[in-house]
Amino acid sequence: MADPQAPSSAVAAIEAVEAGLAAQGYIASRQIATAVYLSQAIDKPILVEGPAGVGKTELAKAIAAWRGLKMIRLQCYEGLDEAKALYEWKYAKQLLYTQILKDKLGEVLGGAQTLHAALDQLHDFGDVFFSKEFVEPRPLLQALLEPQGCVLLIDEIDKSDAEFESLLLEILSDFQVTIPELGSIAAAKAPTVILTSNSERNLGDALKRRCLHLHIGFPEQKLEERIVESRVAGISQTLRRQLVAFIHDVRTLDLKKQPSVSETIDWARVLVLLQAAELGHEVVKDTLNVLLKYESDIEVALPQVTSFVAKAQRQNIFG
Repeated sequence: MADPQAPSSAVAAIEAVEAGLAAQGYIASRQIATAVYLSQAIDKPILVEGPAGVGKTELAKAIAAWRGLKMIRLQCYEGLDEAKALYEWKYAKQLLYTQILKDKLGEVLGGAQTLHAALDQLHDFGDVFFSKEFVEPRPLLQALLEPQGCVLLIDEIDKSDAEFESLLLEILSDFQVTIPELGSIAAAKAPTVILTSNSERNLGDALKRRCLHLHIGFPEQKLEERIVESRVAGISQTLRRQLVAFIHDVRTLDLKKQPSVSETIDWARVLVLLQAAELGHEVVKDTLNVLLKYESDIEVALPQVTSFVAKAQRQNIFG
């Protein structure tokens, strides 16, 4: 239902985002579609938080596919530094050119009459070694250099060190970066930036201020049914409703890891592969390890399987 307070053009644009993502197999809630629209409209990155497996990374992939853009991914981890994220020098190429210069040193300095003149000539060659030709771009710089723009996915930013965030601030604010030897390099076209976080640590306020915030949690039942329908070929409406209802009940249990949307999709594919027409006690017991990733969680869920299956079957009957 359209928001009566939103201009019709904005509503149409948000609906276009929903349709565009859906065409790539990503079923977005209105909140997700609105965040994507706003990010494009005001050139702001989106910081997407939420538990693992709810579609944070898939959102970036879907945006790139929908808009026909290259996706560049930076996977974050502890110890990630400038050399791996931004750029490094092509040391092997520099050494090769140094050897060539050494072999030609006599020719290079042949016209120099004084030591000062010789040093000036060598200095000119030193500057060449620290030019764009000797830079090896890493994901952040690659995104700025992409002439048609791109989707830059900075995945699991919460796994990087807090110091790494300061490296991102200039890029996220002005879509440019400063390399001491080369000066400032601005984006040919501002990338669409998606940062994801599983909330393993608190992110700095400066980083959050530069981003739109989007939290993706476990979807409502109807939305999750639509996701399963779009991602799992050959699944019946009955099985789809029952398995999603069962999973929503499982998520009420005290588990070490709640089953996410990715587990929902995997389980649905397994049940279709086993030719299950509907949920049954035995098939659920036999495949519960697909849905739950810890033995302790399986032990918690097993006593509830019969009642949860019966409840899912009743829910399907009544609508």
